[in-house]
Amino acid sequence: MKLSLQLLLMTAMVISSGSCIRSPEQEPLYFPLPDRDLEVVQSQAQAFMVDTVLTGLNRPWSMEFLEDNRVLITERDGIIRVVDNGVLSDAPVQGDVPFGLRDIKLHPRYSENGWIYLSYYTEKDSRGGTYSILMRGRLDENEFIDGEILYTAGPFRTGGAWTGGRIVFDRDGYLYYAVGIRGDRYNAQDLSHQSGKIMRLNDDGSVPPDNPFRDSTGVLPEIYSYGHREHQGMALHPSTGEIWSTEHGEFGGDELNRIEAGANFGWPLATYSLEYDGSVISEDPLLEGTTPPEYYWATTIGPSGLDFVTGDRYPGWRGDLFTGSLVQRMLNRTVVEGGRPAGDEKLLDHIGRVRTVRFAPDGYLYLITEDTGLMVRLLPAD
Repeated sequence: MKLSLQLLLMTAMVISSGSCIRSPEQEPLYFPLPDRDLEVVQSQAQAFMVDTVLTGLNRPWSMEFLEDNRVLITERDGIIRVVDNGVLSDAPVQGDVPFGLRDIKLHPRYSENGWIYLSYYTEKDSRGGTYSILMRGRLDENEFIDGEILYTAGPFRTGGAWTGGRIVFDRDGYLYYAVGIRGDRYNAQDLSHQSGKIMRLNDDGSVPPDNPFRDSTGVLPEIYSYGHREHQGMALHPSTGEIWSTEHGEFGGDELNRIEAGANFGWPLATYSLEYDGSVISEDPLLEGTTPPEYYWATTIGPSGLDFVTGDRYPGWRGDLFTGSLVQRMLNRTVVEGGRPAGDEKLLDHIGRVRTVRFAPDGYLYLITEDTGLMVRLLPAD
């Protein structure tokens, strides 16, 4: 059942209800197109319609699009939901599926090897503390098999239910894994500690020989960048092949970063964020030897998953960056001009805590909300 657009789009300006919807026979789709025209919403640069394709999800965290028109959605309670040609199955994936699920990502050569990568968190296991874990396995019909743990970060202080664990593959097939802060904030500057880092691994979990700290004494060789607080989103730029990430500050100072090998992104030595009581964390947010954010939000948005829009479906948004907002419960569009962020636009105000945004292989922009349990597709109004 579709939720009311009047509720979902409280702050949007509805300009018409007579858009042209493409026929489903024109291209393969993960969800059938609606059989009626939807209300058209005008953003600053692109008219679009909101199509709520799923409701009733339980704390969804991530989604992945398979080549056979199926969609996999991870839920935190250790459930992988399956959407087959637009229909949400009552039967979740069986097998070696861990509790505390976070991200899900296909291997770049998934059609050849079938590897699916998962991240998850364990709380108070037999070793004590909290662990961020990266694993992989294969999908055999509706069963997750051949599960193997590739990387374990921890133990950290308990209470990591909010913490991320994003996975991204670059163009050369290397895997990047985000490990946030749990415990002393200065661990982000300690290269012998896993907190506040982005790790770079081979697809089997081993360490590439050209990692920036591979030959440094007393340094974890898997570290690719450091000085992060809590990076809730990572994405590969479709044109440049760069890794971009979103990062939570404390009180304001949320960041959008362009990840570089060996870079120190400053937390907590250099940040635009304030303490929760409003006092200053760092006197200089542009400290020498640290890499400043590509962009930052002075007012907290709680940025999460992000993705870039390409192709011809959304000509007004082409090249722009879309990220979920957990705090402001909306979708944030960051205008990108000349390869640099140039401003923001709020969309879908009050839709819910947008956890993940994906520009899918079918050329449409999708998002999921963790509190209202929605999966939404934005349809261009042409």
